[in-house]
Amino acid sequence: MFKTTLKALSAVAVLATSAVAVQAADYTIRATANSNENDEDYDGLVVFKNFVESASNGAIEVELFIGTQLCSKGAECLQGVADGSIDVYISTSGGASGIFPYVQVLDLPYLMASDRIAEAVLSGDFTRKMRSMALADSGDSIRLMTIGNTGGWRNFANTKRRVQSPADMEGLKIRTVVADLPQELVRALGASPTPIPWPELFTSFQTGVVEGSKNGITDIMGMKFPDAGLQYVTLDGHAYMGALWWMNNAKFMSMPEDVRRVVVDGFAALQQATFASPKRKSIQAYEDFVAGGGDLYVPSPAEKAEFREAAAPVYDWFKGNIKGGEEIFTALTVAVAAAEADIAAGMAQDIN
Repeated sequence: MFKTTLKALSAVAVLATSAVAVQAADYTIRATANSNENDEDYDGLVVFKNFVESASNGAIEVELFIGTQLCSKGAECLQGVADGSIDVYISTSGGASGIFPYVQVLDLPYLMASDRIAEAVLSGDFTRKMRSMALADSGDSIRLMTIGNTGGWRNFANTKRRVQSPADMEGLKIRTVVADLPQELVRALGASPTPIPWPELFTSFQTGVVEGSKNGITDIMGMKFPDAGLQYVTLDGHAYMGALWWMNNAKFMSMPEDVRRVVVDGFAALQQATFASPKRKSIQAYEDFVAGGGDLYVPSPAEKAEFREAAAPVYDWFKGNIKGGEEIFTALTVAVAAAEADIAAGMAQDIN
């Protein structure tokens, strides 16, 4: 009798497992990130996978492809999203700028002053505005789900000297991506933009082909750039390193509303994870940089104002030369002003 009961229970367990497996197959999301398991993007995807699979009670399965298994470059990966061979992909603004040039608004310097402001802006209507623009420009095929973070803040770093003001940038060969906006910024600050592929940057520092870069500290330490001579970092925080999370719109809209709600909540959880991850990882990275002899400089408010003033011409260049530039610039600056006012009002109450 006992053995019979055990067999019956085992059969029920197998049936239950099979039912979940069948249910999971109803909605499979193939998500890719061209990074590795030490990256904020991976942290976000793990949270997303766990959330949507649990919250959907097994109705959604998320398959993760980390690295270049499905695609290797922004344009190629976004084409995969458009044609449905990839369901979810994360890009930097540079990686998506060839298709959606206005996403480079996230690279405009000194517009968002802190994590609190950036997180408030990217959690609100600004992201919805960029979503509507991207849907229109992709024929309703590529949907922006959320904007998180990938690496904290971009700061200027170099092999030559401490940079305290734009005058100290004069003549430095600064590595940029092959895109107009970062090159315009470097020129505005008096330095020389030098496009170099990311995999070649270490040896480029060693040989003097470039003398500086604009990166987050976790990237600097993860790539061991101090070993190549990168010893000066100025925490000017000129750009928040936005991570754009894209999804095939047809796949998303084919799901019932209750399932779409779970997916949207999953991206909200992912966003929060990527907001938090760089803050934690940067603590050890900064400690390691200084312990290795690195010079870490924090500009005064007056010095930071100098940087912003020197970079201001880039705003007009962006609005005049980028398709949709003025529209998205206005959306961002309005959202920043609202976030600043809201945070300031809250602070006035919290400190009294």
